[in-house]
Amino acid sequence: MNLLKSKAVVAATAVAALGVAVAGGATASATTTHSRATAHAASLSLTQLSPSNFNAMKVLKSISAAGTGKIAAILPDTTSSLRWADFDKPDIEAAALAAGIPKSDIIIQNALGSDTTFFTDAQEDITNGAKVLLTTPEDPATGAKVEAYAKSKGVKVIDYDRLTLGGTRPYYVSFNNVQVGTLIGKGFVSCVAAWKIAHPQVIVMHGSPTDNNATLFYEGYNAVLAPKFKSGAYTNLTKSYSGGYLVGNWVPTQMLTEFQAAYTKYPTANSMVNPNDETAQPIINYLITKGIKPDTFPATGQDATLPALQAILAGYQCGTVFKPIGLEAQAAVALADYLRAGKTPPKSLVNGTTADITEHNKAVPSALLAPQWVTSANMKSTIVKDNFVPAKQICTGTFDAKVQMAPLCKKYGV
Repeated sequence: MNLLKSKAVVAATAVAALGVAVAGGATASATTTHSRATAHAASLSLTQLSPSNFNAMKVLKSISAAGTGKIAAILPDTTSSLRWADFDKPDIEAAALAAGIPKSDIIIQNALGSDTTFFTDAQEDITNGAKVLLTTPEDPATGAKVEAYAKSKGVKVIDYDRLTLGGTRPYYVSFNNVQVGTLIGKGFVSCVAAWKIAHPQVIVMHGSPTDNNATLFYEGYNAVLAPKFKSGAYTNLTKSYSGGYLVGNWVPTQMLTEFQAAYTKYPTANSMVNPNDETAQPIINYLITKGIKPDTFPATGQDATLPALQAILAGYQCGTVFKPIGLEAQAAVALADYLRAGKTPPKSLVNGTTADITEHNKAVPSALLAPQWVTSANMKSTIVKDNFVPAKQICTGTFDAKVQMAPLCKKYGV
């Protein structure tokens, strides 16, 4: 399904009823003995979650005790981003354990880019007692297939990070992905000015055409850049390409190949808008081999990977969008915990809706977390403060085997 020209709409609504408690069972009478198990009311809001610790999840222990069955998370791959293995997997498990879900009731898998494996994992998880699935498919058709199968078995599904278009899920958990794109666009504009790029000749890149998030990211940065292109202040070198951008399917090697072809065709290129750190890094490395100097070729990214953070300090990347994965993992597990117990999650865990554009813009109840734009100026107060990537890792060794990181960390107070 080609979604690149689709118009996706995310309408974030105000957080409602932050302190509302959800009934967790009947109130015990004065004569009821303590030996009879009761589920107590518990409430949790998105605003209570912290990216640096999962203590807020402890309020859900009574909900976890009232529930039965397993919660299974199926992640997409290990190539599109380091986050799936390095952050989502451990954070989902940590959030579930903090909520009091037994380790034996937690399943976390990675489909390694295979649609067949993704569906097989879902079938096996349901057979093994999963009552709730958290799913992040590579392809929405596979996601919809999983959701239809789960529904036939009485199992709930939460779309995790990526909305499954045409799916039947009751909830979606992610970051505000149009805002992610807006931050990329505004960060690029700011960098162009700071690096004094007089006439930006821009190569614009896009993610996978089957990933709705990629469509939303593009919507965000295109809204910022389109007026620049229209006025002639910036030149979109990829205007002649389909859609006005390059598509690399979140595969770093493929994105590099696409970029190299465009750079060969347009050797005047002096900047790049890229919605992903993982796919930006091989391109940055390639540009260095072409003699590109620091602070001369603005490039963007997303996910706050260690190589990207070092590239930012070294002057080869403008910034990155930081998405505190711990918040997303906690929000998803909290919703799953209520569903596992057969209960309706509190409204305080749902702060917006996301349009399923294949279902006549059906509004899907959503937990949408806030992303942040990170540069050398605020790296310490965001990435390091939240212990997303420790300063010791950022400041150790070299970038591109030449640039010493320790002096740069000292310069920028990291």
